[in-house]
Amino acid sequence: MSTRFAHAPVRAGQPCCARLATLVCACAVALLCACTVGPDYVKPPVAIPAAYKEAQADGSRWKPSMPQERAPRGNWWAVFQDARLDSLEPQVELSNQTIAAAEANYRQARALVQATRAGYFPTVTAGAAVTRYRESANVPGHTTATIGPNNDFLLPVEVSWEVDLWGKVRRSVESSQAAAQASAADLETARLSVQAELASDYFQLRGVDAQRQLLEQTIVAYRTALELTRNRFDGGISSEVDVVLAETQLRTAEAEAIDLGVQRAQLEHAIATLLGKPPAEVALAVAPLDATPPGIPSGVPSELLERRPDIASAERQMAAANARIGVAISAYYPSLRLTALGGFEASSVSQWLAWPSRFWAVGPQISQTVFDGGLRGAVTDNARAAYDGTIANYRQTVLSAFQDVEDNLAALRILADEAEVEAAAVRAARRSVTLTTNRYEAGAANYLEVVVAQAAALNNERTAVDIATRRMAAGVRLVKALGGGWSVADLPTTEEVTARTGTGQSHAAQ
Repeated sequence: MSTRFAHAPVRAGQPCCARLATLVCACAVALLCACTVGPDYVKPPVAIPAAYKEAQADGSRWKPSMPQERAPRGNWWAVFQDARLDSLEPQVELSNQTIAAAEANYRQARALVQATRAGYFPTVTAGAAVTRYRESANVPGHTTATIGPNNDFLLPVEVSWEVDLWGKVRRSVESSQAAAQASAADLETARLSVQAELASDYFQLRGVDAQRQLLEQTIVAYRTALELTRNRFDGGISSEVDVVLAETQLRTAEAEAIDLGVQRAQLEHAIATLLGKPPAEVALAVAPLDATPPGIPSGVPSELLERRPDIASAERQMAAANARIGVAISAYYPSLRLTALGGFEASSVSQWLAWPSRFWAVGPQISQTVFDGGLRGAVTDNARAAYDGTIANYRQTVLSAFQDVEDNLAALRILADEAEVEAAAVRAARRSVTLTTNRYEAGAANYLEVVVAQAAALNNERTAVDIATRRMAAGVRLVKALGGGWSVADLPTTEEVTARTGTGQSHAAQ
């Protein structure tokens, strides 16, 4: 049986141009009458405090930033003034695989915008078919000539376009554009997270180096004390118990110094992974921590909504979900599809492309779903519920952002106070070691008192290093919580996410 394209006959007195003019007028009227169904997007309000609680707790240290005090944009890590960190951070952008995956997701989202926008335009298909067939002799109306075998040479071109009467395509494009902007914000969130993790691991590694340096200095002092104790034992002044205590203390410090090697190696490996390199390719020189966190202007809470990429992503996801409500509602309305078909058809190759072999058909098609068992209602309810969910997610993201800032403002304030007290404790412990050692050398104290004083001094000094490390880590987390210098103004516009980028080169292939 032959597969043939049905087409309308051409009647005399109905020239093609007249029909085409009628079709164009119908399209113009349809477009003029078109509307966009569904709710227009309005960003829901969120509760914003007038000031940060922890900033008010210590106004001398944390104050709203003035224009000249704003954190540097882009390379936010420069506020820590560490040349080694400055050399590591740019490498994250080049080869970190988490960022590469987020960048690929963003490119996918932009491609989906292009795919959605295709609904604005007609679909044109063309093809060619050659069929040889024989009709049945046992069907009504056949003749000897039609039984065959016959040939059918067909060259059709079909144009089909669904008019966007109710804004289904427009809402779909609006949704995909907002989703692409959310993906761009997700990319910035991933970038900031990896950069902050690298900085945190780096300062922890430097803290381990400081601990190791302290233990090495302590080991030297313990060796001197062991030598003194042995000399006193040889002179009959001290007992062998003192020698054993001194040696035990020395070996314990040596073991602790060795044990720090595990933590340092793991931190170095973690930094290598963040840089997108095998651990074997990354070796960081020993550099004991000797810095304190810089003053980081916290600004005011209302600015946080413009500085956090995760908040921007949540807000754009709301916009996308709101547009999808309109897409669902458009299913309640009829659809108008305009189609045109034309080409050449003949029973022989010689006549295939001849002008009399032409055919065409054109006309609109209107369809309306009359009954679907509640499908459209369920889809619309689903879209509305999804939108309500994005509102809750947005508000929770804002609350979490405020918490992040408050947590790290509190950590920096409390740790700064603790560092001052701990510094006094270190000075007192060192003085205690000096006094106890002098008394031991004069025979006024036993060696156990020296051991206790030295252990207390070492413990206080290690605590001071730990506090310094935690302060730097809290400083990094505060910069991250404040958005790392990012601004919602950096978010790509709808025009930018809509523009085609070309094939390009994927991040992963670089």
